[in-house]
Amino acid sequence: MRLLVAEDDPLLRDVLVRGLRDLAYAVDATGDGAEALMLAVVHEYDALVLDLLLPGADGLTICRDLRARGLTVPILLLTSRDAVEDRIGGLDAGADDYLTKPFAFGELSARLRALLRRPVGVLPPVLTVADLEIDLKRLEARRGGELLPLTAREFTFLAYLARQAGRVVSRAELAEHVWDGNHDPAANLIDVYVSRLRRKLERGDRSTLLHIRRGAGILLAETDAGTDAA
Repeated sequence: MRLLVAEDDPLLRDVLVRGLRDLAYAVDATGDGAEALMLAVVHEYDALVLDLLLPGADGLTICRDLRARGLTVPILLLTSRDAVEDRIGGLDAGADDYLTKPFAFGELSARLRALLRRPVGVLPPVLTVADLEIDLKRLEARRGGELLPLTAREFTFLAYLARQAGRVVSRAELAEHVWDGNHDPAANLIDVYVSRLRRKLERGDRSTLLHIRRGAGILLAETDAGTDAA
């Protein structure tokens, strides 16, 4: 899952970015509202975390602009204003949720999880594909009951595929949702991660779950008769 964090306080921005990356999100960050709007229009983020008072363009302006463009990306507004009128204004501008500073990081992460469930309906806390279980709350994956030693990025990669289980996911879509703006599109990272995950998923005589569709993308499924070998 790829997020955009727009917060003009550099200390708070760094705390949010570090915390969200520790939770296996890919995160882009900026302290400027105009840049935040540009990034939100150009990239396909899974959710936005916007400070209300940003230089260049404030959070309300960004919300209105994105909604006017027909973009439905979930938006969580952050602000030090706690008046009811301010909360109503943010929601009326198109924000999906509103969090008043100071806040606990745990509450922010919980609200983000709730927002990220909305576009596709309520996801179960554990996604299952054959004997693979992906726990979205504990950030753990198990196969046949055995805990898999995944890095944060490997978990993010596998969890995104699990959310799309049974559907071929293009490399462009994976790059957009699993990596942040520092990702080099010329790098062969997706194939590298598929190879790493296969080694961990298919140890011993376990069946193949990650399938390569050459020219199309990656499929996470129990079987796939039309798959090319990696």
